[in-house]
Amino acid sequence: MRWLILYARSRQAPASAAAIMLVALTVWTFDRGGPGPVDLGMAILVLTTHVAAASVGLGGRDVALERTAAIRWAPRRAVHVLLIGAFAGAAQLAVQAAGAKLAPTGVVVRDSAGLVGLAALGAALFGAQLAWTLPTGWLAFTLLVPTPRGTVGELVNWMIFPPGTAASTAIAWALLATGTAVYATAGPRR
Repeated sequence: MRWLILYARSRQAPASAAAIMLVALTVWTFDRGGPGPVDLGMAILVLTTHVAAASVGLGGRDVALERTAAIRWAPRRAVHVLLIGAFAGAAQLAVQAAGAKLAPTGVVVRDSAGLVGLAALGAALFGAQLAWTLPTGWLAFTLLVPTPRGTVGELVNWMIFPPGTAASTAIAWALLATGTAVYATAGPRR
């Protein structure tokens, strides 16, 4: 149990959890399910903020030390990525259960999976300090660039489509699988 506490502290888990809770509390304070329609853009912005806040912990203070340790890092890294996605999605769903109208549960699950996969891929490519760039960049692209028609639009702008869209669901789960596999095997970039 002691190694888990040390791991969480070295990965800044308490600070990340506090940031996620602060964002969730802020959203709940300002959006208590008023008469307006569901704002999917706000929902994915909040979810991306949750993932970005937690992604700083995808690397420890000394990456070289992790590469020389006598323990198997791949399973720990994979579980860490999955826990980030679960915690980010759970925080969003808790805000929604408390009265905020943001997005359907299927969208939250799909988008948290895809976003955490992007964050893991970002950590492997750019380092933990810049792991937030891929999910935030994809969010900006999704919200600012017009959606192409057809399957290409469903693949590129997967975050904003309904939960039953096959192509959007497939790309989100492929991003999760790819990001988790690359990060688990390679670890964060130095």
